[in-house]
Amino acid sequence: MAGGRPSQASKRRTAPEDIPFAIYEGFGRLVGPLLSFLHGRRVAQGKEDPGRRDERFGIASHARPEGSLVWVHAASVGETNAILPVVRGLVELGHAVVLTTGTITSAEAVRDRLPPGAVHQFVPYDARPGIERFLNHWRPELAVVVESEIWPATIRCLERKGIPFVIANGRMSPKSAAGWLKVPRLARHLFAGVDLCLARSEEDAGNYRRVGVNNVEIAGNLKFDGSLPEADPQALEGFKAAIGGRPVWFAASTHPGEEEQVIAAHKMIAVDHTRLLTLIAPRHPARGDAVRSIIEEAGLAVAQRSRNEPLSGDTDIYLADTIGEMGLFYRLAPVVFMGASLMPLGGHNPLEPAQCGAAILTGPSFPDQKDVYDRLIAERGAVVVNGPDELAREVSHLIHEPEDASKRGAAAERVALEGKGAVKRTLEALRPFLRRTEAEHR
Repeated sequence: MAGGRPSQASKRRTAPEDIPFAIYEGFGRLVGPLLSFLHGRRVAQGKEDPGRRDERFGIASHARPEGSLVWVHAASVGETNAILPVVRGLVELGHAVVLTTGTITSAEAVRDRLPPGAVHQFVPYDARPGIERFLNHWRPELAVVVESEIWPATIRCLERKGIPFVIANGRMSPKSAAGWLKVPRLARHLFAGVDLCLARSEEDAGNYRRVGVNNVEIAGNLKFDGSLPEADPQALEGFKAAIGGRPVWFAASTHPGEEEQVIAAHKMIAVDHTRLLTLIAPRHPARGDAVRSIIEEAGLAVAQRSRNEPLSGDTDIYLADTIGEMGLFYRLAPVVFMGASLMPLGGHNPLEPAQCGAAILTGPSFPDQKDVYDRLIAERGAVVVNGPDELAREVSHLIHEPEDASKRGAAAERVALEGKGAVKRTLEALRPFLRRTEAEHR
């Protein structure tokens, strides 16, 4: 909707206010060769798709569809899963979508899930030349970013072209807000480039207002509207048969420093439950071999999914290091510990296992998922554990008391169902930016 963007303070910056942005953009032009070098290193580390380098520099690998197009950006897997129902809704309303993400795992996650009319690209680095190439090719009428991705060069390029910029599922912690408020003038003029922020909660909304976003609405958390994670029925039945009556629990989306604590908890639980099976899924499957080494150094028998090793009666830990199978493992375990929480990493979304009826355990650090965990904890669908000793005690209790595990799982599922509705509210909030195109489509 070039030319249709609401007037805002960011359009009236004085020359001194533009200086920090001009410096940032100038630096972006100068470091082009360095970006190319750093990208090559990321390819060597397995963090980038070697066949799709050009996309990271704004060179499209797809033709632009005809008609209205919305650019939606989601950084990684969690944000991607959250925004997919909105992408589908936009397509149903007659808009094409280019969905950008920043990780290989997120690209894999959407490979077979995008509707006709939506395409995936890797997001360009936040340097003006690449962003302008991207925008000149795709010519979006609206840009929507998920949660907390704020990139100065991107925002300025959108402003220049009169493309509205919306934050969906907006997340901002008090710590992040405090950080921005240390540079209040910079924050105010950067966030004035946001036309609308659809915040997850009242707390998030307040933090966005504090840093200078003028138009903030509360739409709720999109992650509550996520569909039940898929599981291959044949694989599910095969695993159930292999597990039999063994007690089993699942440590999901773990990070470095957490696998050691999960293994320590496993050993403690196994004192009372000698046939215990622990499932571990590292957040980044590329760490599978490193996690395997940790397990073997602990003297435990491991079977690794990526190597197609069978789960046997002698397996202590099953290492689920593949992409797109979390729904399978959530359905195998009545108790799920969510990672990124025993280390100060923000926490991961517990709603998928909650939808599967699992009792949720989390470490004490989950600021990125606070609104979700506040509801789950209040209803006893989730319990906080501080370290491997408490983790072991809680898992052991739930194995001893399957009725309690079932009650907690039912509470978690109920919370997940009651929180739905954010997708509808988000689509309604986006429609004023796109009404002209929708009228033409009808």
